[in-house]
Amino acid sequence: MGHQGSRAERQISSVFLGIVAVMVVTGWAVWTGYATSPGLAVFLFVTSAWVVSLCLHEYAHARTALHGGDITVGAKGYLTLNPLKYTHALLSIVLPVVFVILGGLGLPGGAVYIERDRIRGRWKHSLVSAAGPLTNVLFAVVCTAPFWLHALDGVPWVFRFALAFLALLQVSAAILNFLPVPGLDGYGVIEPWLSHRVRREVAPLAPFALIGVFALLWIPEVNTFFFDRVTDILGALGVSDLETYCGHDLYRFWEETDGYCRIPSR
Repeated sequence: MGHQGSRAERQISSVFLGIVAVMVVTGWAVWTGYATSPGLAVFLFVTSAWVVSLCLHEYAHARTALHGGDITVGAKGYLTLNPLKYTHALLSIVLPVVFVILGGLGLPGGAVYIERDRIRGRWKHSLVSAAGPLTNVLFAVVCTAPFWLHALDGVPWVFRFALAFLALLQVSAAILNFLPVPGLDGYGVIEPWLSHRVRREVAPLAPFALIGVFALLWIPEVNTFFFDRVTDILGALGVSDLETYCGHDLYRFWEETDGYCRIPSR
């Protein structure tokens, strides 16, 4: 019985498989140009792929915690990749999607409850925190692979733009997550190495620190500096600013296009 329960705890949920199916079908529509509205197809493809990456981000936290000693993550449903099982589905899925729609920003989600007292060793605690944003890094590498491998021959322009914008979301999410700010994974990486006194004093600040980071991003100078760094990383991976811009332009299909991103003939 225990073995069956263990298997059920690791079975991939139909909710996640449904999201993957949407990603595959809309990705095919973007690639083939089958969709009557390329912008709508890009919107559905990028949004579903973004949600898949959020699920994998949380799964990475949970799976690493399981191997670190927290055997409760399975019973909580965290290993099924079901976003509805998260402690705060609103924070983990809904808000990150809203931020993408509003501003093209890869907002880090995060709401799997890890029982840290079950995990022994500072390195294990750091790895649990790092596992999530490292998933975003891996996702970004996969999205940009056609660019830095110079394998774009035959890749339709619309699909190319969609990949570029999806890569921007992954890079921005990774950078934000790795900031050493309470409430973000970057702080979780260094927290085990801080003294008990520092951790105790910082803990109440976590919710406000997180709000502060996003408030700072609304300041034009800070926003420009942040996205310049994202652009620098994408540029090093072979993705141009124009490609990410056109991907974002297509994604916001409900807005009037400014004409810069007319799709070249194939």
